[in-house]
Amino acid sequence: MFERVGKRVIAFNEIVGEMVMLLCQTVWFFREAPRNILSIFTQMSIIGYETLPMASVMAFFVGMVLALQTGAELQKYGTQNIIGGIVGLSMVRELGPVMTSFLVAGRAGSAMAAEIGVMKVYEEIDALKTLDINPVRYLAMPRLIACLICVPALVIYADFVGILGGALLSHLHPKIFISYSTYYDSLNTALKLKEVGAGLLKATVFGCIIGVVSCYTGFKTTGGARGIAQSTTRAVVLSFMLILVADYFLTRILL
Repeated sequence: MFERVGKRVIAFNEIVGEMVMLLCQTVWFFREAPRNILSIFTQMSIIGYETLPMASVMAFFVGMVLALQTGAELQKYGTQNIIGGIVGLSMVRELGPVMTSFLVAGRAGSAMAAEIGVMKVYEEIDALKTLDINPVRYLAMPRLIACLICVPALVIYADFVGILGGALLSHLHPKIFISYSTYYDSLNTALKLKEVGAGLLKATVFGCIIGVVSCYTGFKTTGGARGIAQSTTRAVVLSFMLILVADYFLTRILL
């Protein structure tokens, strides 16, 4: 039993070490970004623009659920006037960065892992090496830069939409009913610039995790179609786990 646990710990450490090495190599090739601007914009369109509709729906209803849950409880004590601050802080601190990152990992991260995995299985990556094209520079670097740009941008957008959804429900719900001005005053009082900065810091770290994990699992794909499916699933699951772990430590540091 202990031997099996030891092997798993060693394997986990190897995976973490290889991902750190991939991150370092990718960051090194950031200096080549101006020469790969078209690839970067293509990945930004896939990761950012194509995720907007789903992010809109997700954030709007998350904000409404927050307002509904908290408003129903606060109304019992006549303190529903502070609902704007609660919804704003919840979206900016936690739900905006985490839920948006989950969405990007599930939609764009899985696609990145599958695309690179297909290239690995069908030896297209070996062909790139034969042509003296570094796969990390050609495949990982544009995707990581796109993640670092798009995830924080999507989080800002999701925060805004979620706060808007909370305001709409708070005003229209007959039991909670508060005016838009009251909602805004509570939001303005509770939400400070440092809270927004903390949320963007989390979003940047989560974007880095998504980019590195997706590319790493893609590069490690083996075994044909079944291996591609397993690699895609592994990318999403590992991204979710690391996002939650990073969220805890970042929250602990920022508090």
